[in-house]
Amino acid sequence: MKRLLRPINSMKTPNNKLKIAFQKKPLLIAGGVLGSLIIVFGIFAYIFVYAPVMKIKAAGMAVMDEAKKLNQDIKLNDIDLIKTSVKSLSEKYQAFEKESQSVYWATFVPYVRDFKNGVEAGGYVIKAADETVVAIYPYADLIGFKQGEQNFYEKSAEDRLQTAVLTLDKMLKSIDSVAKNIEEAEKRIEQIDPDRYPEKIGGTQIRAQIIQGKEQFEGMASLFVDAKPLLKQLPQILGSEEEKNYLILFQNTAERRATGGFYTFFAVFNINKGKIFIKDSSDIYDLDNSISAHPKAPAEILTYHKNVTRFYLRDSNISPDFVQSVKLFDELYQKSGRKVNYDGIIAMDSKVLVDMLKIFGDTQVNGINFSAETDARCDCPQVIYSLFDIVDRPVNYVKVDRKRILGNLMLELFYKAIGFSPSKYWGQLAQTMFTNLDQKHILLYFIDKDAQAAVERMNYAGRIINVEGDYLHVNNVNFAGAKSNLFIDEELISKTTFEGEKIVREVVMKFKNPHPQSDCNLERGGLCLNATLRNWIRFYVPEGSKLVSFQGSKTETKTYKSLGKTVFEGFMTVDPEGVATVTVTYELPNTINKENYKLYIQKQPGVEKQTLTVEIDEKKQFTGLFTEDKVVE
Repeated sequence: MKRLLRPINSMKTPNNKLKIAFQKKPLLIAGGVLGSLIIVFGIFAYIFVYAPVMKIKAAGMAVMDEAKKLNQDIKLNDIDLIKTSVKSLSEKYQAFEKESQSVYWATFVPYVRDFKNGVEAGGYVIKAADETVVAIYPYADLIGFKQGEQNFYEKSAEDRLQTAVLTLDKMLKSIDSVAKNIEEAEKRIEQIDPDRYPEKIGGTQIRAQIIQGKEQFEGMASLFVDAKPLLKQLPQILGSEEEKNYLILFQNTAERRATGGFYTFFAVFNINKGKIFIKDSSDIYDLDNSISAHPKAPAEILTYHKNVTRFYLRDSNISPDFVQSVKLFDELYQKSGRKVNYDGIIAMDSKVLVDMLKIFGDTQVNGINFSAETDARCDCPQVIYSLFDIVDRPVNYVKVDRKRILGNLMLELFYKAIGFSPSKYWGQLAQTMFTNLDQKHILLYFIDKDAQAAVERMNYAGRIINVEGDYLHVNNVNFAGAKSNLFIDEELISKTTFEGEKIVREVVMKFKNPHPQSDCNLERGGLCLNATLRNWIRFYVPEGSKLVSFQGSKTETKTYKSLGKTVFEGFMTVDPEGVATVTVTYELPNTINKENYKLYIQKQPGVEKQTLTVEIDEKKQFTGLFTEDKVVE
């Protein structure tokens, strides 16, 4: 009975344990469920995220390796290797695309959506590359690629060129399909938003790389869009349907003029279904002499030239806009007894001549050897000094054909170009010519409106362009200053300062001639190359800009409107072993503001040794050699 009458509190310990056990059970169940969920999520993450990502990464690395191989094959200029590499790259990329699709279920996540757009864009680019290779493969030898044993070397130079021209339309048939693929790729690249990405992860720049990648692709796509009209025009430009006449004008950059250099030589090329015939070629003075009466020189020449009162073809390129200069040239040319109805004008300068000698090697004309090697007498290519020595040095005997020596040299190089197997030189020559077009050492003008619009779109026409935002073009013209531009180094410095609501610009043009004066005594037979530069200088800036100061001009400065710009004009000189600086300060019109400020700087054609420094609000944005038009934001 005693055990039955035990106090109730004596039962607490077992009851509390039972209570605690019941309290822990839900926690244990919850923990178990959570653990199970973690395991399930881990399995899910492995199956649907980690494993796919690893497979995608492996497939992506295979694509990168194949892309590197393709890059090397392109450098070898072998179309068979390129074709094989593009096919292999396409197969690797298809595998990459297939693996990538395993994460597309998560495109509700912006990063995955960007990834999908990037992968699809890459697929379209590779399709475009594959179509391009297929299109050009049958004609690869003709456009400069090596192609196994299949080549046209056994054909004459004329036949090879004719075949190239007559088959251009076949090569260009796929251009619309290629353009469509590029367009589809661009649509997807545009949807990628770099701002959603961090600037850095660890020490790696993320956002900047995405921005750079987008800009590079957009630049490529834009270039293709701009080039498409010109490519379609090429067959008719090269006379595939009817004969064409082109007037070639050679510009001597050692004597700087508005569009590049002093016109010194001309030639008339006739091209008909790929067959080229040279109708006429001579010194520019011969062409000027074929005009019976020259009109009075324009005000610019009367003001800044020396002892020139009449208007000559050789001085007609006074506008920095090549089309405007062509109009002035044509007004005189129509009065010439040697005029030919032309379909276009091609102006090329001294750098093109030197580049051709670099490609084809030393070339002999009239028993004289010309090369691209540096000549210590002028620290310039030997061909440049030799031509001046032949043409300009006074002698007490008659130099036969001295004025035609440059034309003869250009023609000899032209025949070399078409005389070798295309795969040997044409690829390198084409690449060099396009570089010279980009850098304005070659300028194009066509009578046909569609052809002209195409070259203007590519910026190959030497136009002063209209842009939104800030603009700068500095144009220098050497009037009767010997060949001193050959010796002068130039530095262009652009500074933009934001002063409240105002934007103030300071543009500095520095000239340095470290070389001694040439012997300009003609009676002694001196070769007058380096003398005092007489430089007419113009600053083209946004219309409505207000001049604050113009320092360094030796004449009264002028301000006026031209070519849709405000122009500040002056005149200065640079002596041998001397320096000179011109500084222009002005305020931009209130149509240009600090927000989204952008500066477009146009290079003067023909200029090589000019450096550019750009500062915006005391921050240096660019410094380097000024070779092409530049946009700075």
